[in-house]
Amino acid sequence: MHVQAITPILNVSDLQASFAWFESLGWRKCWDWGDPPGFGAVGSGECEIFLCQGCQGGRGKGTNSGTFGPGGDETSDQGAWMSVWVENVDDVHRVALHAKVEVLFAPTDMPWGVRECHLRHPDGHVFRISQQTPCQEESGT
Repeated sequence: MHVQAITPILNVSDLQASFAWFESLGWRKCWDWGDPPGFGAVGSGECEIFLCQGCQGGRGKGTNSGTFGPGGDETSDQGAWMSVWVENVDDVHRVALHAKVEVLFAPTDMPWGVRECHLRHPDGHVFRISQQTPCQEESGT
């Protein structure tokens, strides 16, 4: 098998509200389909995510207020988890705070060489916003 691309499909409860949520983080609405629309896509750069209202996959927002760290629970949300790679996690975090997007895990340097923060979509999908950082072995510390 040679994979050319992967497009996740997220089950959402409200397609238009999901378009607005992604747009608040700088994504663009690519298209929608149906009358009324029940399927669509958002994009950023070369990446797309399909959104399917009430179908294709699970969703469910947990009662947790954090994912990692003290008191965190990474099993409560029943939606998909995705790693989204960016150049600067802190810039995305600032945009998320300004847009009042739920932040479950503030930007943190992780021991596996990644700086990440976690954002939660209203339907329980968790986005691990990540950037590569030098590993401890590479930095000589």
